[in-house]
Amino acid sequence: MTAVPERRRVRVAARRTVATDVVALDLAPLDGSTLPEWEPGAHVDLEVAPGTERQYSLVTTTAEGHWRIAVLRESDGRGGSVAVHDDLAVGDEVVVAGPRNHFGFDPTRPAVFVAGGIGITPLSAMIDAAERAGTPWELHYAGRSRSRMAFVDDLVAAHPERVVVAAADEHPRLNVVGLLAEPRDAVVYCCGPRGLMDAVESAAAHWPAGSVRVERFEPAADVDAPGEAFEVELAVTGVTVVVPADRTLLEVAEEAGAFVLSSCREGTCGTCETPVLEGAVEHRDTVLSPEEQADDRTMMVCVSRARRGCPRLVLEL
Repeated sequence: MTAVPERRRVRVAARRTVATDVVALDLAPLDGSTLPEWEPGAHVDLEVAPGTERQYSLVTTTAEGHWRIAVLRESDGRGGSVAVHDDLAVGDEVVVAGPRNHFGFDPTRPAVFVAGGIGITPLSAMIDAAERAGTPWELHYAGRSRSRMAFVDDLVAAHPERVVVAAADEHPRLNVVGLLAEPRDAVVYCCGPRGLMDAVESAAAHWPAGSVRVERFEPAADVDAPGEAFEVELAVTGVTVVVPADRTLLEVAEEAGAFVLSSCREGTCGTCETPVLEGAVEHRDTVLSPEEQADDRTMMVCVSRARRGCPRLVLEL
């Protein structure tokens, strides 16, 4: 289960443009203390407005001990990235929670990194870790154009023999089917648009279980699909509630007095992960791996529900 993420105020120590519509922010502690260490693949929750948080992957810890994130401006998004681009300047203070990690890197196995656009951010940290550990790796980096691909020039300059760039305005699209046609003794790490991650998972479906890891920061396609009403026993709170077909378990649990940490409310951040004591779950999150979902040991209560035909769940809430 996800631990309670520590919240802290930090200062924007530096800001620079690293690609078209992408800014990198360096976040520094206010009191001269040291920011917590983190593992590659970790992300933080950034409060972009009072009561509104968005999740951004950590790219690196700078020589000064600052956290670095990179944010793509998405004008048709939910407003978080626009607020970062338009409102955050050097010297501003912001609240962050975390770091947390549902996208762990295994340095003991060769790595095939597949990035699409801003999905390079968590993979960049993994590449640094692979270099330090001596882990064999390769990167296949796709984007609309080099000008829109963050860190691409630095990566190519540092690792010309390991980085393959598939810029749509220069080359054919990245052929993930061909790339993953033959299973290897490696782990595939993918982050990017939903279409790319779906294609990678499909192309590597014949690889051994656990060989593909993806990081998604957008809801699953079925997150708003119709559901059925079901009963939930909140074992810690000591009450039993009914979740209607048109409401989320999180909403009903909060109204019943259960304490539930939450952030994204769309199954992408992992904050509301809750132990399942009894019952079968219809998982609608993009955090848990297929293996973890099959285990039914935890669920994201902001989106997931009782599986059809399972009338009752018992949760540690």
